[in-house]
Amino acid sequence: MKLAFLGPRGTNSEEAAICMKNIYKTDMELIAYNTIYDAIWAVAKGNVDYCLVPVENSIEGSIRITLDTLAHDVDLKIEAELVWSVHNQLLAKDTDVPIHTIISHAQPLAQCREYLKTHYPNAKTEAVASTARAAEKVSQLGDGYAAIATKSAGTLYNLKLVDSDIQDVEDNFTRFILLTKKVNEKRLSTPQNIMLICQIDGRAGSLYELLGDFAKRKVNMTRIESRPARTGLGEYIFFIEIDIDVEAQILEEAISSATKKCFWLKNLGAFPVFRGNAN
Repeated sequence: MKLAFLGPRGTNSEEAAICMKNIYKTDMELIAYNTIYDAIWAVAKGNVDYCLVPVENSIEGSIRITLDTLAHDVDLKIEAELVWSVHNQLLAKDTDVPIHTIISHAQPLAQCREYLKTHYPNAKTEAVASTARAAEKVSQLGDGYAAIATKSAGTLYNLKLVDSDIQDVEDNFTRFILLTKKVNEKRLSTPQNIMLICQIDGRAGSLYELLGDFAKRKVNMTRIESRPARTGLGEYIFFIEIDIDVEAQILEEAISSATKKCFWLKNLGAFPVFRGNAN
């Protein structure tokens, strides 16, 4: 079994992939890919069995490349979701040297904005491709540079901990989804959610009518988001997540009725939700 994740080693994505491997209690080979797009396509092409990719962060919002690739480019199913608790650490080669430049991925820099403003108001910030790349770069530079990264990246690149859990919001979570081409009949846990992707026409009330198919049957929507449909200005597709704690027949009726109101609708399947945390 092969599991793709957003590399390189030492990122939150790798830590989440290790957690998912432990949940499955299966001998999975973890393979790093340079981009989320590449990791998803590795599954679509059959090069790997699964990929674990981020879909939403509780502070910075949706991961657009994940949503857009699922909508437009591939036909995959969600087998599981992992809600990962994100912990940002400040790492440097020498903790006694004043810090003048802080390097990280754009998202952690945004997640730690207030901390940096308070503790390092004069420090420059630099965005790179990943938190692991930030740690690697700091390990290669002179004194005065620091990285916002994971503890595992610090260990990997021999950096020292300057400060821990520096994110502005303590409850900082990233939702990862486990994608696959095959339908696994053996469930690790009871499915909790379904994700649908659809496109409707732009006439007045069409979205209201679509949502009504679920509301009148007491089917709870946990999330809805729009993205450009790529078919014209002002035309959108919708990502809808549903709590499936409802009778199967009622849920089937709601989705069937909603499908008739859409140009197209993708059902990415029902999946369980797990929680994980870095050690």
